[in-house]
Amino acid sequence: MVEWLALAAICLLSAGLTGRLLSKPAQSRQPIAPVFEPGSGLGHVFLFDGTDMIGASHAGEDKDIQDWHDLRERLANEFPGFPSDPDHIERQGQLVVAPIDGRNDRDVFCEWIDGIVRVELRRHCDALANDPRASDADPLRLAMDQAPYPVWYLDSDGNIRWCNAAYVMLARKVRGRNPELFDPLFPDRVDIGAPAKKARISIAIGETDAKLWFDVVIVKQNAGCLCYAMDINAVVDAEIAQRNFVQTLAKTFAQLSIGLAIFDRNRQLALFNPALIDLTCLPADFLSSRPEVSSFFDRLRNLNMMPEPKNYGGWRQQMNDLLQAASSGNYQETWSLPSGSVYSVSGRPHPDGAVAFLFEDITAEITLTRRFRSELELGQAVLDHLDAAIAVFAADGSLAFSNAAYHRLWKSDPDLSFAQVTIVDATRTWQDLCAATPLWGEIRDFVESRENRAEWGARVQLRSGAHLICTVSPIQNGSTLVSFSAPAETAARGPAHAGG
Repeated sequence: MVEWLALAAICLLSAGLTGRLLSKPAQSRQPIAPVFEPGSGLGHVFLFDGTDMIGASHAGEDKDIQDWHDLRERLANEFPGFPSDPDHIERQGQLVVAPIDGRNDRDVFCEWIDGIVRVELRRHCDALANDPRASDADPLRLAMDQAPYPVWYLDSDGNIRWCNAAYVMLARKVRGRNPELFDPLFPDRVDIGAPAKKARISIAIGETDAKLWFDVVIVKQNAGCLCYAMDINAVVDAEIAQRNFVQTLAKTFAQLSIGLAIFDRNRQLALFNPALIDLTCLPADFLSSRPEVSSFFDRLRNLNMMPEPKNYGGWRQQMNDLLQAASSGNYQETWSLPSGSVYSVSGRPHPDGAVAFLFEDITAEITLTRRFRSELELGQAVLDHLDAAIAVFAADGSLAFSNAAYHRLWKSDPDLSFAQVTIVDATRTWQDLCAATPLWGEIRDFVESRENRAEWGARVQLRSGAHLICTVSPIQNGSTLVSFSAPAETAARGPAHAGG
């Protein structure tokens, strides 16, 4: 009997222990049940073991979500700050992801529970109903959410806590469709610059060499700072285009033999070419220091590279007049330097109040002109010493020049008249002082003809009774030389004197 009682006690004890052991799994599963219950009763809950989803409160509706990547793809547009992997939740413990639209009444609450990541899409209608900032009529919230330029908020540790739609659009443009917003686009605020001061920052687009440029301003807050980025790509592109244009101009001007000096609206030297250094002997370091226009011309005066002024006061007034004339495009002078060189200096107005001065060495041209003029004067002097009256007519029939004997014979000096003398005018003068003869028409035809031009002559008689030998000779370039001389027998007795 005792043995049976002992056996019964052992069986009851075993049954009790077995019951307790079998009841523990049920008890351990009890805390999981509330995990699927949304905090507000309005959202969805997802459970993840690593990146694999192990449960969802609305499994039928969310059947297309199999892992963390699928959930992130669904939330990317509305919650671009959703972490790229669950490890971020493990490090943070808990994380609330705000929607990109600050007026939205939803957020995503993530928490780490004993190796399981719980993600809940929450609604806060009751809480937001009492928050006046949630109203669409709040101009401050509307201004921040719909600002056309990126705005973001950094906490005291430099982490992004909020950003507007323009920032997200920029992040997608730079990093792809689903950017990691926890990684700031812009450099650390310490590297950006002083608060409330604009700093020019560039952002590389992906792995390309292309860059986006912004003026970034940081405004300090109690627990962080607000950051604003203004798109200045158009400004930077304009500056690059201007710089390239100036470099192109500089390369072009470098090939010119004319010295160029351009002064900006502040009358400082903005651009010059190598020819200016060669012509003015001004040091390159002096020109590179961007001297003012008065210093520039003072230095030229000290180097004797411009005409010496009679007095310094007049010199200053002359410089003021020079700038005034150059600004209106009327300055043009020839400088004869003490060295014997001759420069042509002109001033031209440029846009935005700038003034350009051109320095050209015309010494060779002036020397050649002077030499040519000297040779003409010498030739004229030789002709004037001849006894024969000589007139040269150009190919178009105009009188090119004549000598003193011609002026005495025909009582006319073409140099005293502003009107051009032609072969027709000359033959009329000859006809008035001579007996009638068909010779004058023949001379006119010969001067105007271009063929069968050979030297010929004829005798004419002045109304005084004296005789002259008229010789017509073709010369180069279609010109004609007409000479009047006394006959040989008259010349043997002495020079003939023409009567009136």
